Amino acid sequence: MLEKYPEKVKIVFKSYPLRNHKSAIKAAIAAFAARNMGKFWEFHDRLFENYDRLNDQKIREIVRDLGLDEKEFEKQMKDPAITARIREDIKIASKAGVRGTPAIFINGRRLKGRTLNNFQVVIEKELKKTGE
Repeated sequence: MLEKYPEKVKIVFKSYPLRNHKSAIKAAIAAFAARNMGKFWEFHDRLFENYDRLNDQKIREIVRDLGLDEKEFEKQMKDPAITARIREDIKIASKAGVRGTPAIFINGRRLKGRTLNNFQVVIEKELKKTGE
């Protein structure tokens, strides 16, 4: 959808670490630390590829694989602004009724079917509403 509508579609990512996943909060903090270093999506994708093997060692491995400066990464991991942002994301998600991930919203409405076709149908409907 980003390729089809590059000027009209924007992805906004909100973090919602699951409580029952012991490494979820640390992984969320790590993703935002990587964001501050210009590698959010790459880090994000690697976290999701390894969701069932996440631990401190796997996070360090991803840091190295992506060529991030390890000392700077550790500094970013301690940034209180990251933790505050994650807390705010959790509040927003809770208010929206999110109970699991991934949860996808288009213009504030939850997307039920996560197929490419469904994305396109809903996005095109939203674009028609706005006259675009």
